[in-house]
Amino acid sequence: PNKVMTTVVLTFIPAEGGEAFVARWADPEADGDPVIDPITLTNGETYEVSVAFLNELELPVEDVTPEIRSEEDEHQVFFFGTAVSGPSSDSADALVEQAYDDADADGFPLGLENTFSAVAAGSGKMTVVLRHMPTVNGETVKTATLADDVKSGGVTALPGGTDIQVDFDVTVE
Repeated sequence: PNKVMTTVVLTFIPAEGGEAFVARWADPEADGDPVIDPITLTNGETYEVSVAFLNELELPVEDVTPEIRSEEDEHQVFFFGTAVSGPSSDSADALVEQAYDDADADGFPLGLENTFSAVAAGSGKMTVVLRHMPTVNGETVKTATLADDVKSGGVTALPGGTDIQVDFDVTVE
């Protein structure tokens, strides 16, 4: 069964220095009425972006991220939408270029650590998906081409199931 996740936390650290900031997508009551922080980036700036997943239905709050990391061969985070160009997205109007900074033991992207480069002013949407792809008959189903599969066929082209899928509004100024 998929883990319960109510909250996605993106931490942005400007590469040139400056204040780090956090953008959260949170539905702590799991009632379908999330509170979503807008993401505002500075054009021309590069950010190190880490992703964390929480279950706020638990007390104390459960950080699910270490479990995802321990099952890295069964998970991948994908970033796509009008605001994003990168391994999973070919948006012609991209404001941000995303690249993976981490990999599992097989060298396949994980997506808990990323680089985002703000490349154009404007606003758009970014979808963040954590996909869980458990082994099938003892065989790993996670491959090197999953981001390309999302780019060409969407999340439904992937093996496994979606743990959580959230949308952020992104503005680059």
